[in-house]
Amino acid sequence: MERAELDRALLQAHEDKDSAALVRLYTLAGDQAEDAGNIDAACFYLTHAFVFALEAGMPEAKALNRRLVARDRAHPLEL
Repeated sequence: MERAELDRALLQAHEDKDSAALVRLYTLAGDQAEDAGNIDAACFYLTHAFVFALEAGMPEAKALNRRLVARDRAHPLEL
């Protein structure tokens, strides 16, 4: 997904209050930033994905926490 399309999809997911889409899209944005070598941006997006996953009680929260821990951006949590 191209950046402009991703940004539009994120805005729509926020407007729709669609937690599952927010987790998926912020994770995708984090993956793209990581692939581009921008670890700070990747962690920014992954943190958003993590928070939305936690709020929604989604199982993706575990994997997102592990990714952030691996980058020294979070403490490991028991989820």
